[in-house]
Amino acid sequence: MTDADLPRWLVDRLTGAGQTVATAESLTAGLVCATLAEVPGSSAVLRGGLVVYATELKHRLAGVSEELLAAHGAVHPEVAVQLADGARGRCEADWGLGLTGVAGPAPQDGVDPGTVHVAVCGPTGAWPRTLEISGDRDAVRKGAVVGVLELLAEQLGRPER
Repeated sequence: MTDADLPRWLVDRLTGAGQTVATAESLTAGLVCATLAEVPGSSAVLRGGLVVYATELKHRLAGVSEELLAAHGAVHPEVAVQLADGARGRCEADWGLGLTGVAGPAPQDGVDPGTVHVAVCGPTGAWPRTLEISGDRDAVRKGAVVGVLELLAEQLGRPER
């Protein structure tokens, strides 16, 4: 399966299972939602998404712990997990996807560009993953989308590539 086929596979799989998905996106600013929404029939499974680019919105809209943000900053694996959980709960979805990272060109809070944390939260747990993506802002953002969609696909039964 190619990266281009992944959104269609996910929509089909979620539709077949009668399940839904929502996102809380920082560095991708809604790109995951937009990617899923491009698939015909996605309205049956895509509940919505939170664009939480600003750090304080990660707390206010997605429920990320203020203490976690104060202690570790916005770019941290646990922030991705809490974003995913927040998306799942606030949008009343079966699955939540969370993304945070640094697209560049400059570091943020001491974190290098290309560092991305994604997470999937579902009915049986949460699965975080840290990605190191090379390239410019566009490449990092697109790589983050593919990374979180692959992580969801693995939880839905597609083997890792």
